[in-house]
Amino acid sequence: MNAARTAVVTGAASGIGRAVARDLTLRGWQVAGLDRAPVTDCPFSVELDVTDAGAVAEAVRDAEATLGPVGAAISVAGHYEMAPVGDISPESWHLMLRVHLGGLLHLSRAVLPGMLQHGDGSVVAVSSELAVGGGSDDAHYAAAKGAIIGLARSLAAEVAPSGVRVNVVAPGPTDTPLLAEDSPWRAPEYLATLPLRRLVQPDEVARCVAFLVEEGTFCVGEVLNPNAGAVI
Repeated sequence: MNAARTAVVTGAASGIGRAVARDLTLRGWQVAGLDRAPVTDCPFSVELDVTDAGAVAEAVRDAEATLGPVGAAISVAGHYEMAPVGDISPESWHLMLRVHLGGLLHLSRAVLPGMLQHGDGSVVAVSSELAVGGGSDDAHYAAAKGAIIGLARSLAAEVAPSGVRVNVVAPGPTDTPLLAEDSPWRAPEYLATLPLRRLVQPDEVARCVAFLVEEGTFCVGEVLNPNAGAVI
């Protein structure tokens, strides 16, 4: 388990990010929550856009000054939309990549120097089972989430010799506000295709993150898939 007990979580205001922040707090971590919306559950929080590299770097510096060295960083911030590939605008395509892939890149570049200096630390990126299995009308989202896996595994290979671990959690459809009530992922017909017959819960994803941060010291460049059996 990492000696530094400060964790930075992006997307901490709701959904999976909020569940991760709460779970790590219960485990004794001092959590810095970063989000475009107000974060109410963390002792330190900053409202920012993860596509802004400078804002992310400044927030990490302030978190370290307030809470101590960052031992864990979890990149959760993201957004979701469905569209046929022919209807995806250039703006939507690039925004999906800037938020998901850029968010991970900016957080990693902000926390890795300190982790490398201490020879310890854990970065966890939240991807999606769509990065592995793809999905109809999900091309830009699946592409961005797939790119997260490629970036995380490359970072893992780069920093592992220094004692820093980078891994991925790729959940299936999860019961968060990102999934509208009329989402096809909530339809009984879809749920019936899952071995567990239900959506993943945010706290289940959070427990996977906590495992990689605290116990999975042997995990480097791994992808955990809490997806109710959607991809086996």
